[in-house]
Amino acid sequence: MYKAREFGFELDKNDPFVLELLTTIKEREAAGYEYTAAEASYELLLNRVLGRARSYFSVLRYRVIDDNVFERGEPLTEATVMLKVGGKTKHTASTGRGPINALDNAIREALCNFYPRLAEMRLLDFKVRVLSGAKRDDCGKGGCGTASDVRVLVECGDAHRRWVTVGVSYNVIVASFEALIDAIDYKLFSDDREKLTRALKG
Repeated sequence: MYKAREFGFELDKNDPFVLELLTTIKEREAAGYEYTAAEASYELLLNRVLGRARSYFSVLRYRVIDDNVFERGEPLTEATVMLKVGGKTKHTASTGRGPINALDNAIREALCNFYPRLAEMRLLDFKVRVLSGAKRDDCGKGGCGTASDVRVLVECGDAHRRWVTVGVSYNVIVASFEALIDAIDYKLFSDDREKLTRALKG
């Protein structure tokens, strides 16, 4: 309730929404999400549960290919994404310096015609942490070592703000992609809120 108040929501502790939000947060934090370090993801979650977050696009599929030709020196990474935006399906591919940069480039190529201000967004920091309390308690089933769950924190910014989002998976690319999608959603959500505030001020 305190964090919700910071984002402009006055909630009653007996409101069914509060129970739903707490249940969702507990389930996600048990899976490894940490919202104290990723307030942008928390704010998005809060607005989604409230039904106040617009759906800007949906991900249909994505793929990452690393082509490591060691004689050539640097590896080539290519990402392909298929998104649905405003009822239209966009299928784009791009290369990059590693899988996350390639995915970021492919997503922007798909979305920038619809949301030009995404060009302002920059990746500022990227952190990966292995979760010691993995969901799988049997190492024989692949819950330890290189098969452990990981938490990815992505910090992004534009000319006006900085924000941090989170993703969790045993696959570092999946966790990174989730955090990246949240970062893009937050940029679009914040831009919408900014336009509404200006409009209300006249």
